[in-house]
Amino acid sequence: MRTLARRLLIPGLTALALTATGCGSTSHTGAAEPAAPAAVTPSSDGTSQQLDVAAAPQGTSTPAAVARADGKGRTEKSALKVASYDRATGRAVIAKGAQTPGRSPAPGKPSETGRSPETGKSPETGKSPDAGKSPEPDKPVAVGDVIASAPAPGAPAGLLAKVTEVVGKTDQGTEVKTAATTLAAVLGDDKADGKVPVDPAAVTVEPLTKGVTFSWAKGPGLTFGPEGAKLPLGNLRLDVNAAVDTAPDAPASAGASVSGFVQLAPQVEFAYDGSAGGAPGPRGAFLGMSGDWSSQWKLQGRAAASTGAPKRIPFAKLHSSPVIQVGPVPVVVNLDLTCYIQVEADGRVTVEVQQDVKGDFKVGGSYASGKGWTPVSASNVKSTPVKASVTATGKVKGAIGAEASVGLYGAVGVTADFAPYVRGEGDIKAAASSDGKTSLEGAWALYGGFDLSGNLQLQLSLFGTPVFERKIPLGTLNREWALSTGHIKR
Repeated sequence: MRTLARRLLIPGLTALALTATGCGSTSHTGAAEPAAPAAVTPSSDGTSQQLDVAAAPQGTSTPAAVARADGKGRTEKSALKVASYDRATGRAVIAKGAQTPGRSPAPGKPSETGRSPETGKSPETGKSPDAGKSPEPDKPVAVGDVIASAPAPGAPAGLLAKVTEVVGKTDQGTEVKTAATTLAAVLGDDKADGKVPVDPAAVTVEPLTKGVTFSWAKGPGLTFGPEGAKLPLGNLRLDVNAAVDTAPDAPASAGASVSGFVQLAPQVEFAYDGSAGGAPGPRGAFLGMSGDWSSQWKLQGRAAASTGAPKRIPFAKLHSSPVIQVGPVPVVVNLDLTCYIQVEADGRVTVEVQQDVKGDFKVGGSYASGKGWTPVSASNVKSTPVKASVTATGKVKGAIGAEASVGLYGAVGVTADFAPYVRGEGDIKAAASSDGKTSLEGAWALYGGFDLSGNLQLQLSLFGTPVFERKIPLGTLNREWALSTGHIKR
């Protein structure tokens, strides 16, 4: 590496201790955040009820839910399971699984609601089921039945489908043809509202660069780091130490790199209000992801100049398909996160910036009958003390963020991009006289902030709501605050 005799330095400006100002910002573009669930108002037939929302039991086979074609019986947990599914043809094999004790009534017996699950008739009425509506004992499903299943062979994102044809018996069970349907077909007039934490043990991680490690805590908490810190229960953590493209004329000592960690505690938010008073589709719905965020990271060196868009370096992909139990219905949520480093620089300034960021975020889509889908985005972020040094004249911006998507049964519903950042700029000039005296004069500034953006996708119509014609942007939420500014004259 060649020596840069004319490199501009700032003696005495290294390792400045800067106290950051806290910042919070909340934005709900287009609609207010859904209110807490109201008291249940029975529908016209008196069947509407509030359903519990919780994580499906781990380590056991989650029962499927079946809404029978006669439409008179409430959707029930079932002993049926999806033995196989072919996405290309829509064919599935439905088999009889183990009965769930105390959860699903035996054939012909009243359910907890007082209705037979096959006929939908109260045993006190004495009426026989309509002919051809209820399946025979050797035919577990009938045309028109709707099946909601947790992940199964051929359906890793679960299955929500309506039976269009019963093909016949196979060695595994009953083969059927299916077509896509909506949650309204199984949730009906009922209501549900809840938050479910994502089990970090169920998250799969694909490192995209060298120097990435993954930790998670379930139980008393995982110990990590040289000081033996404890990772909070329910959190997952990614540590990264990656090189960044360095400016071609930078000395070896100014090699650019980013190091630090991202720590998350994501949770799924789900709401459904089917009491539409006889109108098609639900009255309201919400799907989103929220959680706590903390990161500690360090950007140092002289980053290469970025042309056009900022240089984004993904360092890990995370995926999880948690199953949330909405009453009897297993709802499969697909979550994807791509964590990245992003650097925007002009190739002239050498920096050493270290920052701690803590806060929360929330992204999602809210539906109201008559108003359609509106986006929800919110964040409250605070930055704790940083250390920094700035050398020479130029600009640099570094971020460590995540691209996120959340959807149902494999269909993406909401995408978001959350990126806390530090931005620095300097205008430092050096001069030298013939007698050997030098002078240094200029100003520098450092700023913290975050960007939050994203879109609502067409697949949110899976709730049973009308399809919108194009993506609906969340709107860009940006907040920036001064970390420190200063002048130097030597």
